Amino acid sequence: MGDQPVRVRSLRSLEHSDTLRKLLDPDVELSVGNGEALPPAETEILIGGRPLREDLEACPGLRMLIVPYAGIPEATRELMLEYPQVAVHNLHHNAVAAAELAIGLFLATAKRLIPADRALRTGDWSIRYADAGDLLLEGKTALILGFGAIGRRIARACRGLGMRALAVRRRPDLPLLRADENVEVNGTDSLLALLPRADALFVTLPLTPATRDLHGERELALLPAGSILVNVARGPIVGEKALFDALSAGRIGAGLDVWYNYPRDLDQRTSTFPSTYPFHALDNVVLSPHRGGAFNRPELEALRVEHLARLLNAAARGEPVPNRVDIEAGY
Repeated sequence: MGDQPVRVRSLRSLEHSDTLRKLLDPDVELSVGNGEALPPAETEILIGGRPLREDLEACPGLRMLIVPYAGIPEATRELMLEYPQVAVHNLHHNAVAAAELAIGLFLATAKRLIPADRALRTGDWSIRYADAGDLLLEGKTALILGFGAIGRRIARACRGLGMRALAVRRRPDLPLLRADENVEVNGTDSLLALLPRADALFVTLPLTPATRDLHGERELALLPAGSILVNVARGPIVGEKALFDALSAGRIGAGLDVWYNYPRDLDQRTSTFPSTYPFHALDNVVLSPHRGGAFNRPELEALRVEHLARLLNAAARGEPVPNRVDIEAGY
């Protein structure tokens, strides 16, 4: 980028900011804000998930916004539509953690581990001698809805379990990585035709106006009886009532890490049910409190810093910057 440093401002304090500075090229000048002061006028790159209009207007030379996590908040998407000259990028540092949790939820649901554990803690071995509805995975089919960083890892794990892997994504024409060549990738217009083939459905899409309520009563009814839905994306991609009704009827099972109702403050963290429907009363669903991102884990924070440095160094060197977001589409 020449002799001038690339000036980067984080809108809020960054954990491990000292480590980040050590990973940055000398041409990157990083300053860290406290969420209150406007960024300096010479700022070229902003780091923040929810910038305000004032932040953008304060930087006439702004050319890039980096959202330091996966997904783009809807308010940020709407704001950035007004600034087409500013490229928006995000981070995929949590892809490994989210994919691992997705597989964990899938296996726990498929093998009925939670009911078996709960019963055996009381001395009850009955589930061993009954038809517990376990799913044998060898030879079954996994359908991954969204074939990005998380979806690709889930597909590889499913193939390692002896499953066939199908995927749906917005751009099926994009070239596949060598590790993904055995995955059948389809466009979104194929979704309804593929659902009856899915013994497992993994939802890894971002929440956008186009994906909200993407799976309702009709789509869930197309899944084979005994199939398992795993959602590690956003709750409202799957209709709340439709999902509860399908689970209550016992047609499908589910492993859910994302929800419809979240604690609003610290006091509510120990007393908030994740839905207006009693998912917690069902034995065929495994509940997880949105841990796929694991944003408070030291290992994942180290990955966040590493990935952030990669983007900033690419920008400073004039190289293509990874993870460009299509603001119109929302991901």
